Amino acid sequence: MVSSRSRALPVCFIAALLFVASRPVCAGDGPAPQAASQTRSKTDNVASRSYRFERGGWTYVHLEGTPSEIGYEHGRLLSAEIADMVKVIKLEDTHETRRDWEFFRQASRKMLWPHIDAEYQQELEGIARGVQSKGVKLDVWDIVALNGGIELPQYYVPWLNKRERAAHAPAIKPEGHCSAFIATGSYTVGGKIVIAHNNWSSYADGARWTVIFDIEPAHGHRILMDGEPGVITSQDDFGVNDAGLMITETTITQFVGWDPEEKPEFVRSRKALQYGGSIDEYAQIMKDGNNGGYANDWLIGDRKTGEIAYLELGLKNTPMWRSKDGYFVSSNFARDKELIETETDGYDLNNLANSPNARRVTWEKKMAGARGRIDMEMAEQFMADHDDSFTGKNEADERSLCGHVDKVKGGVPEFDWAPYYPGGSVTGKVTDSDLAGKMGLIAHAGHPCGEDFLAAPFLAAHPEYEYLKPILKDMKSGPWTAFAAEETR
Repeated sequence: MVSSRSRALPVCFIAALLFVASRPVCAGDGPAPQAASQTRSKTDNVASRSYRFERGGWTYVHLEGTPSEIGYEHGRLLSAEIADMVKVIKLEDTHETRRDWEFFRQASRKMLWPHIDAEYQQELEGIARGVQSKGVKLDVWDIVALNGGIELPQYYVPWLNKRERAAHAPAIKPEGHCSAFIATGSYTVGGKIVIAHNNWSSYADGARWTVIFDIEPAHGHRILMDGEPGVITSQDDFGVNDAGLMITETTITQFVGWDPEEKPEFVRSRKALQYGGSIDEYAQIMKDGNNGGYANDWLIGDRKTGEIAYLELGLKNTPMWRSKDGYFVSSNFARDKELIETETDGYDLNNLANSPNARRVTWEKKMAGARGRIDMEMAEQFMADHDDSFTGKNEADERSLCGHVDKVKGGVPEFDWAPYYPGGSVTGKVTDSDLAGKMGLIAHAGHPCGEDFLAAPFLAAHPEYEYLKPILKDMKSGPWTAFAAEETR
């Protein structure tokens, strides 16, 4: 049962809304990271302003200062979680691609690093210093590879395999991440923007994709976003900034394309949320230096104007649709005919049995039936929905907005998820114009429907996934929980 939003609002959240207003750590040869910009006394000072606490299955982390300071405190506060997250990504990436971890470290050093803005190089260096200050033996190339944990194995490696004509290379398809919508005008209560998203990933990732980052940078806009330990962007991409932007996305299924001479997606998406003050600015930053990695359909809202947009960000095709009275839905399908024909591996928009298209049909039906009534409470219900538009049944599976692929005999071939793959919806997030104006959002850890995933009985029933035993853990479903910027315990 989905809990009521009103029951999830803690007193500290309400109070927060009232008051919201050294050496390089590289390894091997290649471009050296810049030296630390802060002295030890400055690090001590920023440490007094950075903090973390736990609530509702989430870890809230407040960071502020220069890029180096933000990175150092990120690494220090989440050192154990970052070490654990690297273990997860290392196992998944090496198993999926049949390439060792050193391959990803070298790709990070030689290919990604030269195209990362200096500001974010400093932040990544800071994360490495922070984890090292707690005795964790990771360096900056491990941290960069962690940040590239989606685009390197799922976009770069397939491109490289094809380019090198690699013998016996595994077939790799980008995973489909997420169900989402954004609505405004006559579709919502009071005409305000409502935006919602549930993240689809492996349960190994998802059980750990439960950090709320409140970042107050020395330059740019303040950010509130969900995210993963050690990663400088949201990565599943749900966030707001103090310029009034509200953003999320879902992955484009079967996308192919990569440009090794351009900027990583994890850098562009962080920069867009930090420096974008309008829909156009956000879109331009995302397109500037686009490397094709982690190609997504972006849902963007501007609470200042009530306008929403849908940016389909391929490598060569980047169309955008806009509206001040309507909605956009997204569930890993592409809209643009040219993009489908030239930048996907035969994606079939007419196959209503596949997960992206079935969820698209569900979304369209729900939007039409809810016109004028969409608010955050309804958005929470959408995120937990188990309707299967193809079978007409109400059951948790690969075609429901709240996905449970671990129950599906056929898996999801479009995502390269085998039968009963332990993946699906792992979190939910919602906000609206009013709450975003107070730098707030409401988040749900685990399946938004409220169902727990338990690793031990799953592995006993599916020994084919025994290789995941070191990283697969229980994913308990928490309550819908409210968070705001500059919130304290």
